[in-house]
Amino acid sequence: MELRELSAVAALVLALTGALTGALTGARGSCPPYNLSDARGLGRTFDGIGGLSGGGPGFGASLHILKVEIGGDAQSTDGTEPSHMHHEDDENYFRGYEWWLMKEAKKRNPNITLMSLPWAFPGWVGHGKNWPYDFPDITAAYVVNWILGAKQYHDLDIQYVGIWNERSYDSKYIKLLRYTLDKRGLETVRIVASDNLWEPVVRSVLLDPELSGAVDVIGAHYPGTNSPEEALKTQKKLWASEDYSTFNDEVGGGCWARILNQNYVNGLMTATISWNLVASYYEDLPFSRDGLMTAEEPWSGNYVVESPIWITAHTTQFTQPGWTYLQTVGHLAQGGSYVALTDGKGNLTVVIETMTRDHSVCIRPPLPPFNVTSQNATFQLEGSFASIKELQVWRSQFNFKTKKSSFFEKLPPQKLFNGLFTIELAEDEVYTFTTITSGQKGSYPPSPPSARFPKVYKDDFNVRNPPFSEAPNFADQTGVFEYYVNMSDPGPHVFTLRQVVTERPVTWAADADQTISVVGDHQWGNLTVTCDVFMERVKTGGVFIAARVDKGGQSVRSARGVFFWVFADGTYKVTNDLAGQTVLAEGRSGTRAYGWHTLSLTVAGQYASGLLNGYPLWKNAVVLSPKSGWAAIGTASFEPAQFDNFAVVAEY
Repeated sequence: MELRELSAVAALVLALTGALTGALTGARGSCPPYNLSDARGLGRTFDGIGGLSGGGPGFGASLHILKVEIGGDAQSTDGTEPSHMHHEDDENYFRGYEWWLMKEAKKRNPNITLMSLPWAFPGWVGHGKNWPYDFPDITAAYVVNWILGAKQYHDLDIQYVGIWNERSYDSKYIKLLRYTLDKRGLETVRIVASDNLWEPVVRSVLLDPELSGAVDVIGAHYPGTNSPEEALKTQKKLWASEDYSTFNDEVGGGCWARILNQNYVNGLMTATISWNLVASYYEDLPFSRDGLMTAEEPWSGNYVVESPIWITAHTTQFTQPGWTYLQTVGHLAQGGSYVALTDGKGNLTVVIETMTRDHSVCIRPPLPPFNVTSQNATFQLEGSFASIKELQVWRSQFNFKTKKSSFFEKLPPQKLFNGLFTIELAEDEVYTFTTITSGQKGSYPPSPPSARFPKVYKDDFNVRNPPFSEAPNFADQTGVFEYYVNMSDPGPHVFTLRQVVTERPVTWAADADQTISVVGDHQWGNLTVTCDVFMERVKTGGVFIAARVDKGGQSVRSARGVFFWVFADGTYKVTNDLAGQTVLAEGRSGTRAYGWHTLSLTVAGQYASGLLNGYPLWKNAVVLSPKSGWAAIGTASFEPAQFDNFAVVAEY
């Protein structure tokens, strides 16, 4: 769902691994102390904070969990991720970038928890239906093969697996998935259900003992920090298995700060996973910058460490999965919240947030009104923590008035007297008080300056041993475009890019009827796109090159632009839309399958012209809109086709 090699390991390291002078005062105000104690027992076990798509102890975000998509050859929000099984008799555990990502995460944090979840399935899994549960044994085997492949080919142990992202679950399938995991020696892999709303899966688990035995975690998306009472009755772990998804400016950082605390305070959720990990996809695709940080320019190497990275560190650098929440957590008298966790060995971490409503709005669900004002807060350590004499202090201050915020600053240690300490809390702050002394903000190289996509861009796909299955900078929106070795062509087209999905996937998103991969700058207006094309479907095959493509992601079906098509029946067409309904020009081309043709499309102002094999085929088609967009290649249906010697010369 992203550009494939975006902004390098520097961005991954930061995403995955990472004055109180005068503010700490004597007690003021009349609020009674907030007790932090284990004397009456502990709360739920902490499972971690993660990112979706991971971590390294003691630096940056230091994420505990990495959740990745099991690619299903289908549009899954901002693009397509390839399946490990395009066909029933096909297995390849090196496609896509998730394997690389998980291995890089493990290098930085060997203890990081790995999760997986399908967004879609190849069409063969559904046997012609847009539904994966009619043949649950096939679907279960498909998913289990991915988990086995992770271990066999990459030495990666997947610890959790989900059902189907934000779509219906099937109880019979979940039970069969559990059986298949156990049968294949994967008894330690746990099932998360159902990566959607709390209901109806909570009720199903309560009413079906066999289903309850198969499910280990109830995972909800965007729960608004709340869980229903019935969810607690399941006695399962409760997770916000996808949350955040908010533009990563400082309001986004405030959203993340609030939900990281209040998902437990209000909903007893012991893990929170951000969608997404790093905003590494073209900014004009949906959900721009909805990541913990931003790295969307592989051509420049530019990245931006956004506030959510440092908000994450307030918890992740001073806790680990397996720690336990205290029962004594809650809301502050004048707004805000606090949580406290312990490792059971004498260590204590307290995280406090005072985010105001308008400075912590998440993308969803709607946030009810509430008030937060500055306040003094006194904390009383009791039980096994009563003897603690000093706590390390880290602070982040959002300053929405001056725009001079400060994040994850280490302050002088806080002395405790008789287990007491008092803090003066302003609005929109995050504090960590902890016995852990290993925290660090660390340092990282300056980011290269931001730059526009090159106006002259070429790719001949001549890569004998590509590090990834897909070409850099191309963002597949429907279908999968992979490096291909064309052994039947001894000439100049041995190494090509090939579209390989040949039937509609089982998907929750609105895939187009055509396949398309976009590249370049969304602001390109006047440009020439050239590409060699090779159709593999006799009579019914069709391919295109395009300019000014205005939409991608889940809106790709309605994409508009200038699309220059040629077909295996010897015709061509020029359309103003991907669906091919608004025809600007059409006629005979003489094109056939199993022969190479060179297409060239020029768009300048309101006019477009096209060349076939160097000769004019059509000209002066009137294009009133869109005014700009990406370049693209694609096919007329889910069909195999090859592309070579792609080139763009553009003007902004």
